[in-house]
Amino acid sequence: MFVVDETYDVIVVGGGHAGCEAAWASARMGLNTLMVTMNLNTIAQMSCNPAIGGTAKGHLVREIDALGGVMGRVIDQTGIQFRMLNRSKGPAVWSPRAQADRTAYAITMRKLLETLPSLSFRQDSVHDLIIEDRRVTGIRTTLGVTIRARAVVLTTGTFMNGLMHIGLKNLHGGRSGEASSTGITETLVNHGFVFGRLKTGTPPRIDSRSVDYSKVEAQPGDTPPSPFSFYSSGITQPQIDMYMTRTTEETHSVLKTGFDESPMFTGRIQGIGPRYCPSIEDKINRFADKESHQLFLEPEGIGTNEMYINGFSTSLPEPVQYQALRTIPGLEKVKMIRPGYAIEYDYFPPYQIRVSTETKTIRGLFFAGQINGTSGYEEAAAQGLVAGINAGLYCRNADPFVLKRSEAYMGVLMDDLVSKGTDEPYRMFTSRAEHRIALRQDNADRRLMEMGYQLGLVDEWKYKRMVSKRTFIQELFQLSQRIAVTPAQVNTYLERCGSTPIEQKVKLSDLLKRPEVDLAEISSQVQEIQVLMTNFDHSESYLPDAEIEIKYEGYLKRELEQIEKVHQMDGYPIPDKMNYDSIKSLSTEGREKLKRMKPETIGQASRIPGVTASDVSVLLIYLRH
Repeated sequence: MFVVDETYDVIVVGGGHAGCEAAWASARMGLNTLMVTMNLNTIAQMSCNPAIGGTAKGHLVREIDALGGVMGRVIDQTGIQFRMLNRSKGPAVWSPRAQADRTAYAITMRKLLETLPSLSFRQDSVHDLIIEDRRVTGIRTTLGVTIRARAVVLTTGTFMNGLMHIGLKNLHGGRSGEASSTGITETLVNHGFVFGRLKTGTPPRIDSRSVDYSKVEAQPGDTPPSPFSFYSSGITQPQIDMYMTRTTEETHSVLKTGFDESPMFTGRIQGIGPRYCPSIEDKINRFADKESHQLFLEPEGIGTNEMYINGFSTSLPEPVQYQALRTIPGLEKVKMIRPGYAIEYDYFPPYQIRVSTETKTIRGLFFAGQINGTSGYEEAAAQGLVAGINAGLYCRNADPFVLKRSEAYMGVLMDDLVSKGTDEPYRMFTSRAEHRIALRQDNADRRLMEMGYQLGLVDEWKYKRMVSKRTFIQELFQLSQRIAVTPAQVNTYLERCGSTPIEQKVKLSDLLKRPEVDLAEISSQVQEIQVLMTNFDHSESYLPDAEIEIKYEGYLKRELEQIEKVHQMDGYPIPDKMNYDSIKSLSTEGREKLKRMKPETIGQASRIPGVTASDVSVLLIYLRH
């Protein structure tokens, strides 16, 4: 057994989206960090859809960026189509999404990581953890190498005992063409952890040259495209269209011929799959009355002919996949590059971690990504950033970094995992955030960048620019409350935009609450706004954010009042070794759930399914005495 002389502060196991953010955060904070991954050429690989963001997921990416993470910066350099989703709805649910050049994304991420002097890399597979006195102290690899560290972050993705299914065939692997990893699950189980099995899947890939584009509908991106990162000056690379088509009744008939060889329907797959992203066979089985389902044809990059079929995830036999594809409009002569498949993998139910991502059983051991039961690059990256930050703080003997539900979607994500657990792949939605009017994607920098700056993840010039933006928005908000506009100033504009003209002076903030009134348009008519704008660089780009604050003032005020009540509940800590059996007034179900989940605060306890309001009251009385 070879022992590496150097002891690291933090070892990150895995080079996926969680691993990249964890390694970046730890190294940026000055910790001596090592990333160990099975293949250095697949760092930041997009195993499934080559896209970043989407509903609620885009919020996570903006928050990662505001805290000093890297996902937003990388997609801005490599995205080939950008769209802001849900524009027809309120700004609380506007969500950015970008299609990525898969290869360029991975290369750019690796280059960025390699700029960090305190980050080292090793290509190897970890099969064991060194645990002494309930504290992790290092790793052992399949090549017989022991490496010591003060903290370890596990970001294993779908690789732990991964098993891929295509029809009745199955192959051991963590991803197409890559081996699975073994040993870590067994080590953790020996130390008292509970594990489960989950399943995810991916669709077939096709040759874009074999698509009949006269039969599919082009889906252009936004013009101009909006960047994810608060630091990006704009998108400069070429942008391309995506395409939409639909399945047909014939498609469904062909797919049904493979049901008797479906690993899902025959029981060969034991893991639970994502309810919100079902396979195509699951869709036509569960929604038998639907005649067709939307499919999106998404190029995997500028310099490749490979195309991803969004909405056609499947593990049916390859011949059935091929025949079904050829019944879809535009794909009658399609060439399939590789079939879709399902993959089962080990995960550890997340009630076994804290909201800092550190495990409750082993000190210095952190879990991030699919090991916690989540699905998606963005959810993984968010956890990875939190894990990397907290691994660094752990090495400094500092208090952990914890985001509240009222502060960020990342806080909602971590609290949901720890308080509610999950027995299916967890995906973020805007509906999961009860404070979503306050947690918009546009204000992520104003909510979180100061925290990132204090942690050492955000450069000073970026922080100062955010402070300037925040000050401008505050001053413009106050100005709109003070000044009134006259009919002579604004009626011409109001008539042009289809709004009722005013007959007397009206406070500017009241006028801006009209949905059709645009702050950028009306600002040219108000001298006080023009004067204010001259005092701030980039002020024109800040106007949309200021407008949201003014238009939704009433809603935001009510939400902040609700947030204050939640903070009071989260302010009551629960001791680590709480003896719930000694509290006789708890309900039987509540007691069992509390013993299993081990909440850290009264607020967390109140969000555990099965814990009643009466149980929470009993806990409060007990803790006060």
